Amino acid sequence: MTANTRAFDRWIRNEFCTLNSKLETLYWQQDDRANVDNIGEDMKSALKTQGEELIATLLAEGNTDEGFDNAFNLLGNVGLYMAACRRHEITEPSRETVSPLTQASALAMHIGASIGVTPRFATAHLTTHNSAVDGTYKRFTDLHDEALFLDYNTKGILAYKRAADALLKIQPLGISHPITADLLKVAKQALQDVLDSNQVLFEKLAADRFFYCVRPYYKPYRVGKEVYRGANAGDFAGINVIDMQLGLCFANEPSYSQMLVDKFLYMMPEDQIILRDCMRRPSLMDDFLDAKDAHSRDWYQQNLALFLEVCKLHGETAIAHHNQLVEKYIRIPSLSMVQQHMEKVTASGPPLPVLLDGLEKLRDKRCAAKRSDIRTRFEDIEILKATLDKS
Repeated sequence: MTANTRAFDRWIRNEFCTLNSKLETLYWQQDDRANVDNIGEDMKSALKTQGEELIATLLAEGNTDEGFDNAFNLLGNVGLYMAACRRHEITEPSRETVSPLTQASALAMHIGASIGVTPRFATAHLTTHNSAVDGTYKRFTDLHDEALFLDYNTKGILAYKRAADALLKIQPLGISHPITADLLKVAKQALQDVLDSNQVLFEKLAADRFFYCVRPYYKPYRVGKEVYRGANAGDFAGINVIDMQLGLCFANEPSYSQMLVDKFLYMMPEDQIILRDCMRRPSLMDDFLDAKDAHSRDWYQQNLALFLEVCKLHGETAIAHHNQLVEKYIRIPSLSMVQQHMEKVTASGPPLPVLLDGLEKLRDKRCAAKRSDIRTRFEDIEILKATLDKS
């Protein structure tokens, strides 16, 4: 890491965080908490100017080829700066055709293209690849609710990754292998960890604080001429690996494959490789359906029972996410938002009703709900349940 890179990193961890926190305090004191116009203009100016000066030295320095980790970390810092400028409406995509953050855009595009990721901050920058210094990792603000959100998002992501890794290891062994039961148990426990983590988040995270002071940093912003959607907690391979390995979602289905295409460059390169590989593999559900004539075998009874428990838990995590987290932290707070801010409420781009409809369909695929308008595995799950020994 060069001296200029270290200086920028220190600024992100200190003055940058302090300025954002002070601005959030001012916004929170208003009747219309979504308004940022004519509030704290001196601090916004300081944030923009200080960041520009540090980025100018980095752009002049050029690509020093210090390896992926350092490049990815620097891209994250540039991205946090650009996201904060978007949050405070120093920049705003709808009123611009090109980002006014010229130097930041140039640096972000240079790094993003060179390492094969989107040229903006991604979920990994604040979760799984967010190094702590003296016990504190990078955040936009010093708000307790942001720390809570990031802590439990990271716990959930790592648990999903454990489940995905266990399921991928079954493929070369086969569903009848004696060790497959052990791997299904690992996946089962990992998904239970996701449920437990989400429940703590649901109980502890203040909905208004999240909606007004945390989520706005995840809005789409412009890099150069292009607008890139906001970072999403699902921007990692694990959750989709689970979808497809269990057989609950289909890589060849247009709406699902479109989602995968849209998220590829928001993931770490190693996740991109895992996901591409998984998209061409058969599912465990299809393997069990093909093997149902072996229902009298002990391995079939044990492994299918565990497989169905894993499917059930994956569905429960999807239900909890949609029915609790999305409902509490996005839909309900949006009902009281001043109408002029509504078109900017989603981080992923589409209007809120469109976003919620898509999330609801994804939830029902993951829990194999009985629906006639979309393809789910409800009937196949019922067929497999019928082959289990009822004694």
